[in-house]
Amino acid sequence: MEYEVSEIVLKGGARGLVINVPNAQVMSSQFHFRAGSRFVDDYRQKWETAHIMEHMAFGANDGFGSAHAFDAEFTRNGAYHNAWTSDTAMCYTAECADFEWDRILELQRSAICQPLFRRDEFEGEFGNIKSELTGYLSNPNRVLWPRISREIGEDTMTYRERLDLMSQIRLVDIKNHYAKTHTKGNLRFVIAGNFAGRMTRLKEVLDGFDLTEGDRLPIPVDELHSFEPFAIRRKDVPNVTFGWTMNVPRRLSDDESQAMGMLNHILNGTLHSRIFGAARKKGLVYGIWSETSAYEHNSSWDFGAEVNAEKIGELFEVIISEIMQIKSGQISDDELDGAKSFALGQHQIGVQTVGRLNNWLGDFYFLDGRIEDFAAQPDKIKAVSKQKIIDVANEFIAMHCWGIGIYGNTNKALAEELREKLDEIYK
Repeated sequence: MEYEVSEIVLKGGARGLVINVPNAQVMSSQFHFRAGSRFVDDYRQKWETAHIMEHMAFGANDGFGSAHAFDAEFTRNGAYHNAWTSDTAMCYTAECADFEWDRILELQRSAICQPLFRRDEFEGEFGNIKSELTGYLSNPNRVLWPRISREIGEDTMTYRERLDLMSQIRLVDIKNHYAKTHTKGNLRFVIAGNFAGRMTRLKEVLDGFDLTEGDRLPIPVDELHSFEPFAIRRKDVPNVTFGWTMNVPRRLSDDESQAMGMLNHILNGTLHSRIFGAARKKGLVYGIWSETSAYEHNSSWDFGAEVNAEKIGELFEVIISEIMQIKSGQISDDELDGAKSFALGQHQIGVQTVGRLNNWLGDFYFLDGRIEDFAAQPDKIKAVSKQKIIDVANEFIAMHCWGIGIYGNTNKALAEELREKLDEIYK
């Protein structure tokens, strides 16, 4: 896909990328604020404030008296809108046909800059979010991983805690959080579409995002540490779901992240991978995953799976054996070549639409303002070495910042047994 990227800075400090894709039939947009739950005043008591505000984002505003009226207008030609919230971010997204790109951006401007935050909509979304969070309590990973995050030192909440604290949130908290976070300097955006001959009009629409003055908010820093194994017991859940995490107190570089992505593919990416392939062949597990994530101040290497309780010990023997081989530098040329070939193919597949291109560039830009070069990625993939993979994996191991948690009809004794097995890796 051919495209050109330019960065524009609006009055007051808002800035973003415009991705001009010649002859594109779709416009895709993201408007990103550092406005997640960690930025809520008294967030340990009112964590869900940001989430409720996100749900109210497409409600009544200066142009529309209700969420129903706004949605009817927004979607009448097939356009789509959504929003999401994390611990640190809030992002408003949309896609539409090219012929109505400016109409949709104007509607997004109304939603983002002119919300009314009506009490009846607050009460409605309060109930909707309560239902959403209650549903997550039946999902093993939704219960397990927030607990793991908190145990390792992240200042976060479990879904049960979030539900229990919701009653303390008032409409004024929503309004205060909006005023604190939705400022010009705290806004970043990425917009992709056909903007040939349209830049003047696009700039006019974006300059209409009339927000108050303010700066980009800094991401909080958490001090991470190893934790004792734990078990979340659910007598009616026969399988055991485990989560195992390792962390380093820095953000991995791009080549390090690329290297770890290849290692995860070698370990768990396919039915012929080292851990997943061997485990499937032995009938130990239906699926197992591993992934590496680079955040603002730390990076994690995580593993997880849902396993029959009687098979989990044998599965961990496979995991430990393969990680020990990686630790000692045992990666073959064929494995590395296969991982590179897979990464190249996924790279080509991954950015075949305007929306995917927007998301790919946005992931870098929203994190640190970097404008990544898609065309340079194949050379970066090809440059990854076995030694780079081994060095980064060993850094995670050597840091000794790790832990394991389990969920299901089980007990802490099994969690302690699994941790004792994993200790072999860290000797």
